Amino acid sequence: MKPLFHDMLGEATRLTRTGNLLEATELIQRTLRGESAHAPHGKTAATSPTKEGWIIDVEARFIDDAPELAVPAGSSQADTSGDEQWLRGSYSHGGRQLAYRLYVPPGSALEAGPRPLVLMLHGCTQGPEDFAVGTRMNDQARRAGVLVLYPEQTQHANSQKCWNWFKAQHQQRGRGEPALLAGLTRQMVADHGADASRVYVAGLSAGGAMADILGRTYPELFAAVGVHSGLPAGAASNLPSALEAMRRGAASGSASGPSVCPVIVFHGDADKTVHHENGAAVVNAARSAQSPQSAPRVIQGHSPNRQRFTRSAYVAADGSTAIEHWQLHGAGHAWSGGSSEGSYTTPGGVDASAEMLRFFLSHKCAHG
Repeated sequence: MKPLFHDMLGEATRLTRTGNLLEATELIQRTLRGESAHAPHGKTAATSPTKEGWIIDVEARFIDDAPELAVPAGSSQADTSGDEQWLRGSYSHGGRQLAYRLYVPPGSALEAGPRPLVLMLHGCTQGPEDFAVGTRMNDQARRAGVLVLYPEQTQHANSQKCWNWFKAQHQQRGRGEPALLAGLTRQMVADHGADASRVYVAGLSAGGAMADILGRTYPELFAAVGVHSGLPAGAASNLPSALEAMRRGAASGSASGPSVCPVIVFHGDADKTVHHENGAAVVNAARSAQSPQSAPRVIQGHSPNRQRFTRSAYVAADGSTAIEHWQLHGAGHAWSGGSSEGSYTTPGGVDASAEMLRFFLSHKCAHG
């Protein structure tokens, strides 16, 4: 093995272990092209990793000459350039540090005015880049002019990078991960001049469970909640009860408060990882807390890949749709309508990202 190649592998391994997967990919590609292993960071590869057979990491979008800015927490940085950006940063709160990626759509915030923000919580073993590619949420956000925030769970906090929705200390306001994620969201709203009345949270699986917790613990912060293949807040209080709830389904608990935020739920009825009754439990908790009109509006149809669905919409007294429940018939544990370039996706299914954003933008937080 040539020394250059040997050195590259060692450095790439170090970068991967420290979570710098994109840098590791770029290093390998530069070495294979015979370029210096120490080329300046910021110049993206001319060809995709998949074309060269190296699939280490995937990115939502490569933007030529767009700097990956590290946004220091606590600083004020309104988006005045008008360029589309895919920022990287970190946030500290209560002794924990959280890395994140932030998608900023094109257009000047000064001209467009305060923009909505969606907090996206990945599932176990995923990360911000994988989740952004898989859900294609940035594509939807680009058209709608929405900021999208992707925090990343650490392996120190959970070995599988799951949000700790099943632990009591992470189910309450002012404590644990709900406080950390709420603090990060508020910081991004302040730094980027986002519209505080249009802040939303969505997640997949463990991320969906944490999204439901955030909606209940910080209803003044989040105007609506999206839960995809997740569980209701309070479904478990430790690992054994979490596994039981995932396997059989669970009733919603009350530890995190009532489900008063508008909520949209997606769940496949062939999900073998998180039982689909958990999606129904999220809906039932919201119905109990919000008392919508009696009978839901039910629509049945199918997606481009012929996946059948049943959509039940519950209307509030003011005529708005307070709760939507999408039952995805025959679908497993995956984000519906996503891209095959990301993990845990069902390409061709109902476009969950588009439907979530449509639902979100129809709601504003009265306290924002």
